[in-house]
Amino acid sequence: MLTEDLMRKVKELQIRTGRAVNEVFAGEYSSAFKGRGMEFAEVRQYQPGDDVRTIDWNVTARTGEPHVKRFIEERELTVVLAVDLSASGRFGSRRRIKNETAAELCAVLAFAATRSNDKAGLLIFTDGVELFIPPKKGLRHALRLIREVLEFGSARADGSVRRGRASASRGKGTDMVGALEHLNRMLRRRAVIFVVSDFLVPGAGVRRTDQPNAFETALRVLSRRHDVIATVISDPRERELPARRGGIAGLLGAPAGLLELEDAETGRRLVIDAGSAVVARQYAREAHDFRRRLEQQMRRLGVDLLRIDDPDSYIHEMVRLFRTRERRRAGR
Repeated sequence: MLTEDLMRKVKELQIRTGRAVNEVFAGEYSSAFKGRGMEFAEVRQYQPGDDVRTIDWNVTARTGEPHVKRFIEERELTVVLAVDLSASGRFGSRRRIKNETAAELCAVLAFAATRSNDKAGLLIFTDGVELFIPPKKGLRHALRLIREVLEFGSARADGSVRRGRASASRGKGTDMVGALEHLNRMLRRRAVIFVVSDFLVPGAGVRRTDQPNAFETALRVLSRRHDVIATVISDPRERELPARRGGIAGLLGAPAGLLELEDAETGRRLVIDAGSAVVARQYAREAHDFRRRLEQQMRRLGVDLLRIDDPDSYIHEMVRLFRTRERRRAGR
């Protein structure tokens, strides 16, 4: 049974995101995705007039005769939200933690899918797959997806979450590889998959090597069958250290001084001198380099990357990506 607090949050989210979906987002969503999905139908012998770009070179080499792949246009879209709700998502230096931003973003996508009569599904993962809801249509189903994200993202201090049915333990770590592999097994039809995470996971944002790591392999395999969008949610404090203390000390220009950092997923702690210009520059440089390497990695894997750096401007970033995708597909 839903708690009053959860029902209130769902209603607030529906109201807050509804205008964006109806007035701004839905049109961009449809332009970027609708009518673009192609489902494999068969391989047949080449006929005069066939597009040479559809030649299946493997079958052609095996049979000695030119063969082409035939596709049919999908009449509807399937959107799947793969949401990382591990412990690192409970961080936020502004008015909203990363998990709350993820929930709002998921609400916009779920409502946009509903408005376009598309299916929407959900996978929640931490150090394992916590929940998978197969794609379905309808507002009631979309509201269920949003409730699950909100409820699971509202972790208690003891690391558990009240699901209404029972208190279920939740993992603190992140196994994105397992989540991607699970989706590849469960989704039979082509889908647009938004992987929503901070991507602070093993194998992400690493330098290029001759051998792909497990993260790269899982993402590449999934993106061959599906349209994958890496949706990266970050917080300003993950990119830059606070320069000054708050309160009177901040007004007097006092440096931040010693700062203890804790990894929310491993519990590892580190004390740094945030008042040191050298340390601050190194911290910012490492964050910048990670972002750059992640962009390069996604480009190599053929995966679109959507950055959400500000919880108040995520609609703008999503619209910008969707317009880029539409221009790319139109060849402009």
